Amino acid sequence: MPDSVLNDRAPMPDDFISTEPPHGGVQRLLARFGGHAYDLHRHETYAVGATLSGAQGFRYRGAGRVSARGQCMVLHPDEWHDGRAAAPDGFLYRMVYLDPDRVLAALGGRGPLPFVGEAVAEDAGLAALIDEFFATFPDPADALAVDGFLADCAGVLARRAGLATTDRAQPLARMRRVKALIDAEFDRTLGSEDLERESGLDRFETARRFRAFAGTSPHRYLVGRRLAAAHQRIARGEALAEVAAGTGFADQSHLTRAFKARYGLTPGRFRALVAAADTRS
Repeated sequence: MPDSVLNDRAPMPDDFISTEPPHGGVQRLLARFGGHAYDLHRHETYAVGATLSGAQGFRYRGAGRVSARGQCMVLHPDEWHDGRAAAPDGFLYRMVYLDPDRVLAALGGRGPLPFVGEAVAEDAGLAALIDEFFATFPDPADALAVDGFLADCAGVLARRAGLATTDRAQPLARMRRVKALIDAEFDRTLGSEDLERESGLDRFETARRFRAFAGTSPHRYLVGRRLAAAHQRIARGEALAEVAAGTGFADQSHLTRAFKARYGLTPGRFRALVAAADTRS
């Protein structure tokens, strides 16, 4: 995974790096820098990221680049680059490092690796994928979320690289079976292999086709079903720890983060508001 080289200067007061161990050929990173961030270095992975605030400058393939707020970056494996703030208030960004062999697998095992010449660009679709993939960060992403991100991101890289992709008819019956499985068994751990058995397709094709069918990834649809069930049980006054355990969440804190991201308030506040309404009736 990334072999980033920090310079030996003292960090700015608000500088930080939050990262995780690689999982399934994927690693996420969230970081902020107010000045010089990285000396020249390179990764054996793709680096796909989004700038959340400020602007970051870097040298890449012999030219200076700047990624401002709302823009996305795509760096090819084994390419030298550095990093520094390009705005007075520094920069905050997310980055996902992807093993090239996993990208190829997500594209059906067909080469060559997609090369994206435009290292910095406005790409709302890619930004949305990264935002979705970081919804649980720093909690570990489960295997279903990793496979879904790989499928979607590999498709974006292929499109940006101008590689031809096969446009097959949507297998509606297969995707209905996948959806029915998630609807029925959202409260247990579901992996890509479970969805593969229902679809008869590999995990990456399943993820791509499900998004086209349902408008969201299998993992996000699964979390949505869990949250819908949790919403009802919390409204009935059940204990939050019991709700989390009964709807497929790892623990109460995991439920709380997912619930707030979806509904805009914590489970505790939602329960208090429901109770307040009950006392008025």
